[in-house]
Amino acid sequence: MVCFIKKIFEGNADESVHRQFIRFSRGSFSGRAALNLVKKERIKLGGSFEFANDFCDFVAENSEAKFSGKILSRSKIADFNGKEKKGIYAYEVEGADSKKIIEIKDAAYSMLLDAEGTGISLKMKKKLPKPGKSGELKIDDKFCILECDLKFWEKLKEFFMLPESSKFKVNHTYIIEEVIVDRDEKDFAKMRETAKKKGKIIRKTVIDGKEAVEEKRFEA
Repeated sequence: MVCFIKKIFEGNADESVHRQFIRFSRGSFSGRAALNLVKKERIKLGGSFEFANDFCDFVAENSEAKFSGKILSRSKIADFNGKEKKGIYAYEVEGADSKKIIEIKDAAYSMLLDAEGTGISLKMKKKLPKPGKSGELKIDDKFCILECDLKFWEKLKEFFMLPESSKFKVNHTYIIEEVIVDRDEKDFAKMRETAKKKGKIIRKTVIDGKEAVEEKRFEA
């Protein structure tokens, strides 16, 4: 498993990547998918809300942790108590284990969860940010905070496409050039959910104080 941004840069966009772009139309959207790494005696990795599911995935896949918080889904999830409003189910989670999170993760479009495991912890805000009038967001690379022992470094580096560095920051600009819809679909909501977005991502990094920019075209 790797995070959604790495899937894009490797040319392996899947359904989890597609879900990241459902609410986007044509245009340019800056300050997205931000990460902030500090690696000393321990590792501290901050991330923006787009990485919420990826942070939960990493903890669940690499530790025996307990999760608590909120899960948002467009479908019913067994074993959790939740409320439905306008087609969105909000589930309160208390003490779910890693195995359960792995089991239900594909049904959740946002897992806003804290977690505690041996040598690893995750803290997360419980309310998704609202875009401004222009559709832009203020960069918040502390929406998710993962702290862990150095023994997790190699797996963390691989999962989140991190460089061999003690300090690293990255954010992305999404440039959506085309929206590809299924003209045979008559249900507008389904048409919106299944429409693919085509364009490019501009990746801006700062690695130990040195800035770099790269681009990747994508369709998801």
